[in-house]
Amino acid sequence: MPSVGERQGSTLYSLNRRTKIIATIGPSSEDEHTLAGMIDAGMNVARLNLSHSTLEEGLERFARIRSVAAQRRCEIGILADLPGPKVRLGSFDEVRYLESGATVNLEPGPGHSSGNRFFVDYETLLEDVHLGDRLTIGDGAIVLAITEKTPDGLVAEVLFGGRLQGRPGLHIPSDRLRTTTPTSEDLRLLDAFVEVGVDMVAVSFVRSAHDIRRVGLEPAPRGPLVVAKIETRAAVDNLDGIVMASGGVMVARGDLGAECSIEDLPHLQKDIIARCIALGRPVITATQMLESMVTAPTPTRAEASDVANAVFDGTSAVMLSGETAIGTNPSLVVATMARIAARADQEFDYAGWAHQIKRDRLSEPQGVDSAVTDVMTMAAWRAASEMGVKAILCLSRSGFTVRAIARFRPHAAILAFSPDERTVRQLTMSWGAVPFSIDRMDDLERTLKDALTIARDAGHVRSGDIVAVLGGSSDSTGATDTLRMVRCP
Repeated sequence: MPSVGERQGSTLYSLNRRTKIIATIGPSSEDEHTLAGMIDAGMNVARLNLSHSTLEEGLERFARIRSVAAQRRCEIGILADLPGPKVRLGSFDEVRYLESGATVNLEPGPGHSSGNRFFVDYETLLEDVHLGDRLTIGDGAIVLAITEKTPDGLVAEVLFGGRLQGRPGLHIPSDRLRTTTPTSEDLRLLDAFVEVGVDMVAVSFVRSAHDIRRVGLEPAPRGPLVVAKIETRAAVDNLDGIVMASGGVMVARGDLGAECSIEDLPHLQKDIIARCIALGRPVITATQMLESMVTAPTPTRAEASDVANAVFDGTSAVMLSGETAIGTNPSLVVATMARIAARADQEFDYAGWAHQIKRDRLSEPQGVDSAVTDVMTMAAWRAASEMGVKAILCLSRSGFTVRAIARFRPHAAILAFSPDERTVRQLTMSWGAVPFSIDRMDDLERTLKDALTIARDAGHVRSGDIVAVLGGSSDSTGATDTLRMVRCP
C-alpha cells in the first residue's frame, strides 16, 4: 500500500485550482486508460449516472475507478446518482436527430423508441399531461407541444429539435407527478452501492427534506454523503430544510430550467449556491457546462464564461455529464474545465465572499455547537489572512471542520487530515480541500506532528512556515473548538 504522500497525486490537487471537478463516467470514459487520463487532467470525483446503466454496469465501473485511483496513488470520490422518479423515454438504439416541425407519438409503457414512436416509462402519462402542454426532452434543448390525445397516447409537434440518444428524460411539470422520492428502484440500487462502500449518493427529484430523510442512510461518514438535487420549484421553495437534511446539494439546471423561467435560472443558481455554502454544505453546479465538447475540441466562449461565473458564484464543484460520458475526448474536456476553473479561482473575490458569509451566517440564531464552530472558523480565516499563513491544517474524523472553514474560501490551502478513508474521499468534493489519510487521531500532539510532516513532504508547506491548525478538542465534542498557530518543523 503506498504511503499517504505517495497517494497524493500532484496533478490532481494543484494549489492553483480550488474548485473541484466532477466527471460522469460512461461508455466513452469507462476504460482504465481514459480514467487514468481524466484523473491526471484534474477529475476529483467520478459520477455514476445510474439512469443510463444497469446495476451490474455501475458496479463494474465503480470497481474500475477504485482500481485506477489506487494505481494513480490518489484519492478519487465516487458519486452514485440515483435515477429517481424522473420520466424517461424508451431507449434509442442509435443516435436520432429530431427535426423541428416533425410530429411524434408518445405512448406510455416499456419499449424501445424508434421512428416517430416514443415510449414513455410513466403509466399515467395520458392523465397527467394535457393538451397544449410543452414538454422538454433531455436538458431542455428539445421542446414538444402536445396537440392531440388518442386512446393509446399523445401526439406532439416538435417545436425545437435536436439530438436523441440513450434514454433521455421527458420533463413533466413536477406538481403533476404522482411518484415519490426515493423510488423502490432507487433503494435497490442504493443498497448495492452502500454495500461496496460508495462515497456519495445523489438523490433525484427532491421536493422536501422528507424526501432526504426517506433515504434512510446513516450520517456521513458512517454512510455515504447524501447530495440533494435541486431541480424542481418545490425544492427551491423548501431549500433551507433540504439543505439542512443533506450533506451536499446539486444545482441541476436542466430540469430546474424547465420548471422555472429561463431568466430566473441564473439568479436561482446564485441564491442556491450562497445559501448552501452559508449553511456549510458543498454545492455542485451541473448541466451543459461544456456541452459543445461532446463533439468539439474546444468549448464555446459562452460555456467558458458559464464555468467561470459558477466559480465566481462560489460553487464548490462544477460537473461534466455527457461531455465525458459519451464525448469524443473525456480527458481533454476535464483538462479544459480545469484550466478555466483554475483561472477563475485566481480572480475570485475571497475577501468579499468571507465577509458575506460572516454577515449571512453569523446573523442567524444557532445552537451552541454551531455558534462555536462559526466563531472558531471565522477566527481561523481571519488569522490566516492577517498572518499570511501558507495552509490551514484541519484535523477531522467526519469532515465537518473542513467544510466549516471552506465556507469562508480562505486564500490559504486547506489541508484535511482524517483517519476515516470514506471521509477522505467525501472531501474530494469540498472546495479547496486537499484530503490526506492519517493512521490515528487519539493523540493530538502526535497527530499534529504527523500531519505537518505529511504536508511538508507533499510540498504544501516548507520548514519554518506558519500554519493554522483547526479541529475539535475531543471525539465527544460536536464543535470545532480549537485553533492553534504553529511553525512547521
